[in-house]
Amino acid sequence: MKKKAFNSIHLTILKHLVRWTLITVPIAAAIGCVVTLFLWLLNLAIDYRFAHPEIIYFLPIAGIAIYFAYKLWGTTAIKGNNLIMDEIHNPGGGVPKSMTPLILISTVVTQLFGGSVGREGTAVQIGGSIAQMFSKWFRLNADDTRVILTAGIAAGFGAVFGTPLTGAIFAMEVLTIGRIQYTALVPCLVAAIVGDITVLAWGVHHETYHIAIVPAGHNILSNYLPLDILLLSKVIVASIIFGLTSYLFAEAVHGIKTGFNSLIAKKWLIPFIGGLIVIGLTIIIGKPDYLGLGVKPPHPGAITISSAFNAGGADAWSWLWKTIYTTITLGTGFKGGEVTPLFYIGSTLGNTLSTVLNAPVSLFAALGFIAVFAGATNTPLACTIMGIELFGSEYALFFAVACFTAYFFSGNSGIYSSQRIAVPKILDDEPSVETIAEAENKRQRYMRRKLVKYKIGRKK
Repeated sequence: MKKKAFNSIHLTILKHLVRWTLITVPIAAAIGCVVTLFLWLLNLAIDYRFAHPEIIYFLPIAGIAIYFAYKLWGTTAIKGNNLIMDEIHNPGGGVPKSMTPLILISTVVTQLFGGSVGREGTAVQIGGSIAQMFSKWFRLNADDTRVILTAGIAAGFGAVFGTPLTGAIFAMEVLTIGRIQYTALVPCLVAAIVGDITVLAWGVHHETYHIAIVPAGHNILSNYLPLDILLLSKVIVASIIFGLTSYLFAEAVHGIKTGFNSLIAKKWLIPFIGGLIVIGLTIIIGKPDYLGLGVKPPHPGAITISSAFNAGGADAWSWLWKTIYTTITLGTGFKGGEVTPLFYIGSTLGNTLSTVLNAPVSLFAALGFIAVFAGATNTPLACTIMGIELFGSEYALFFAVACFTAYFFSGNSGIYSSQRIAVPKILDDEPSVETIAEAENKRQRYMRRKLVKYKIGRKK
């Protein structure tokens, strides 16, 4: 009897694994192919901008074109990553097919004319849109559609960065703070691996980064502990700053978007003004280093993510300039992702902090690379795994300390307003299942009440 029960249970598990593998593989392969097309077009656009730097002066016109494209054909697609999260939490109208061509073309256009955006948002939206389309073809029910949308996120993320394990964990972790969606474990892992393999099969290669050997520290505790306590203390200090920077970035994006929408009645003017601001900043600074992705150097000696891994490879305020460029670009309606700019912000900030703290440059650039991302997306586990996938496992402990510290110090903020809060970061807070947007509104109402109370008290 026990043997029969054993066989029955494991046969059910086997059927479950085979079913989801058969469903996921074609979806992830399709996502990988479209992501490959996106990366190819993106490289063409960036190379063309480098060869014709004057094209930046058409950025405001490009912003208007993107606005009207979404107004005419975007329907709900304008919500971007947040729409996919909403559909996973509470299925409604679904993710429209138009999301894939709209986000792909608008991101390439933004990069072509110099907007400071990334790739992750585009890949995730491609993944979600294609997954929704296949879900209808396969006639999946609501629960299975939730799972396959999550797998679509994993496929897009894993494919665009070449980090399949990170993509799988990220898709399950990003939906809800404090709760990982293990129901989608197998589809996410299969989707991320297949998406990455598909991109590699098309001959696309990802950027590589290297941490130089960190010399072992010597102190009074060196004979008793297997790590450098002084270096660990410096990592914690830097990671607090990484978390605060994540908070600054997330609040700036939401604040700029809210401010422009409340001040300007004609919405097509918002991206036009945003484009003008980016042009003005570039003229003032006198170099194009903070335009676009920040991966390829637009000129010899330019500040890029790779250069930040070397001493003198970033200016003291490079991280702040990139923050300003990216928050203005995204906040005024241009399309693309946030993650690659966050890599740039984190690595250049790590470069600066390494000088201040007298710490290894490449290690702190790598820590900033993953930690600022962890704080802004509230995905410390995925970002720890990303550190291992990109930089190796030797400094895994530092990766974990950096990501989780930044996660806590970024507060209840984040770049995804539809991300839910299941477990508060501070356990004294009341448990809730609200979104980042709702938490932000609650904070604003609290501050307004305090200000009113303070003013009344002063008058008395």
